[in-house]
Amino acid sequence: LATDSELVFVGDAGTTEPSDPTRRSGVEINSFWQINEELVFDFTAAKTTGYFRGLPSNADSITDAHEEVAGAGLTYAGNNGLTASIRVRHFGDAALTDDESVFKDSSTLVNLGISYTQSTWEIGVDMLNIFDAQDDDIAFFFESKLPNEAAGIEDIHFHPSNPRSVRALLKYRF
Repeated sequence: LATDSELVFVGDAGTTEPSDPTRRSGVEINSFWQINEELVFDFTAAKTTGYFRGLPSNADSITDAHEEVAGAGLTYAGNNGLTASIRVRHFGDAALTDDESVFKDSSTLVNLGISYTQSTWEIGVDMLNIFDAQDDDIAFFFESKLPNEAAGIEDIHFHPSNPRSVRALLKYRF
């Protein structure tokens, strides 16, 4: 895939702006397997490389472009109204600077869910980040400056993954 322009995040502005042209190549796999009438397994993965075109090889990295991503799930949907699932999501590490001098770590989250449905109502519970992974959902590397600082400081700015949490579901259909 060759693009004429890549949108890049501008930290101080909190927005994106067009940048140089890029080239990406890779492979993506998607699979869906109905094991039996009540059990389904799904899997998706991608391995991609990308770089800015026309720049030196030591400064052509696309920041925050994960080379590996994957997701999978196993879902049980019984005829008795019971549904249960387990899902995993993985993002590989990613360069945060165009010279690849700063990286963000990979992250893997696992979620569970179970619910029971009758004709007009549903009750359930989800457990998110069941292993309480201390990962970052997103990270950027840019210079920022507090009002009382004389000069800006380059650093990683991130949003951590939500800690392990439990959410209840109660639905009524009318």
